Amino acid sequence: MSFAGLKDADVAAALAACSGKQPETFARNSVTDTPPIAPPTRHSVAPHIDLQITSCLTENCLKHWQAADSFKHKEFFAKVGLASKSLDDVKKAFYVIDQDKSGFIEEDELKLFLQNFSPSARALTDAETKAFLADGDKDGDGMIGVDEFAAMIKA
Repeated sequence: MSFAGLKDADVAAALAACSGKQPETFARNSVTDTPPIAPPTRHSVAPHIDLQITSCLTENCLKHWQAADSFKHKEFFAKVGLASKSLDDVKKAFYVIDQDKSGFIEEDELKLFLQNFSPSARALTDAETKAFLADGDKDGDGMIGVDEFAAMIKA
């Protein structure tokens, strides 16, 4: 099937050029003759945070926070070096954690905070999540904005 009179290979090449990737060959659905579409996953929508802080975030390092109620966000920020990163890097981290791209980190996104660093990491407990949210949510709206996040990291 073609798009606007273009061959599939030409469309794939144009899309690849825009994204900086090599063109792919699409597997076809034999019934509809369309490329398969995989549903997005948590990690395909937002890649892991890559701010050169992940050297600490090996599975062994994350075991430090493996036990329920062991996660302390201030300790985490210091241990992984996020607190010493530039404001731009802290904001990059915010936008990765903001999974729904609302401009805010909500409670459900905080619960999965560690999974932004490793897909096998555990979810935060309700107590850990609420403490994290309470520390970051300075305006009381139940969410952490980018400036609140940066202030919490740098405090």
